[in-house]
Amino acid sequence: MTTIDMSAKAPRHSFNVKREGERYALVAAWLLLIIIFGALMPDSFLSWRNFSTMFGSQAVLVVLTLAIIVPLTSGDFDLSGASVLTMSSMLIAVLNVKQGWPIGPVILVALASGVVIGAINAFFVLYFRIHSLIVTLGVGTFVNGMILWVSQSQTISGVSMTLVEWVIVNRLFGIPLAFFYALILAAVLWYVLEYTIAGRKLLFVGRGREVSRLNGINVDKVRAVSFIISGLISALAGVFYSGMTGSADPLSGLNLLLPAFAAAFLGATTISPGRFNAFGAIISVYFLVTGITGLTMLGAQAYVQNLFYGGALVVAVSLSQLVRNRQPQDFS
Repeated sequence: MTTIDMSAKAPRHSFNVKREGERYALVAAWLLLIIIFGALMPDSFLSWRNFSTMFGSQAVLVVLTLAIIVPLTSGDFDLSGASVLTMSSMLIAVLNVKQGWPIGPVILVALASGVVIGAINAFFVLYFRIHSLIVTLGVGTFVNGMILWVSQSQTISGVSMTLVEWVIVNRLFGIPLAFFYALILAAVLWYVLEYTIAGRKLLFVGRGREVSRLNGINVDKVRAVSFIISGLISALAGVFYSGMTGSADPLSGLNLLLPAFAAAFLGATTISPGRFNAFGAIISVYFLVTGITGLTMLGAQAYVQNLFYGGALVVAVSLSQLVRNRQPQDFS
């Protein structure tokens, strides 16, 4: 029986115009958007204040997107990510504001909630062999009910200024620190997927579970860990959300699920085409946000955001399949 060499490095390829064009087409499209909106609104759109606001305000979406690409890489969907984010944020608000807990232990509780929810997802998907779409949708809906119960359907304000300062008040080059936290997380995720045995296993399981199993990989363990990591990172996004708003809303965090999936699939068409990847996800988030920001500044109505994200998701999934030569991915 053949085995997979986890330590083997990808072979070096000579420069190829078509391949490099695929890798950086989205980057070029993003720059084109900036040029177009910059030409139409040079004073407002091209201001550093506008870019720093875009970079900082979307850090939560970046982190949530990074969370969901982990199970996507292993061939699973996690539709509970936005619910975990909202639960994490609400736990911080309830424990810190209502119960008076110090912010440090509260953050640990919030992160632990993500791990628990991720483990619950993994248990039902792997033990009962239920499709991840159904399980995570059900778990996410259950968590939404818990959030409404815990919060009594109210927004809770007054989260510790220590968290707010370290997320959005303190800045580097005029950009909130949350943006740099997201970049660091993306770099860590990129390194794990590219250069560690655990990351290579995750990729192999996503490419073919049966082949991976025949080569000695514990497929169920890899998938379980991917759900748990997704829950943990989603909860971290909730910590950032509380720090950016200084509050917790029982519903607003749920609106990030569609943009996160749109960015995840669009990111699979760039940098490493055909694979969900961290830096592609970041570029996709800011490509989408740049488009929405520019259209909004031009006077577009509020519904343009749903049109943009919904259309982007369909286009992104289609493009990602074209990049993969229309080969079906194992999401069973």
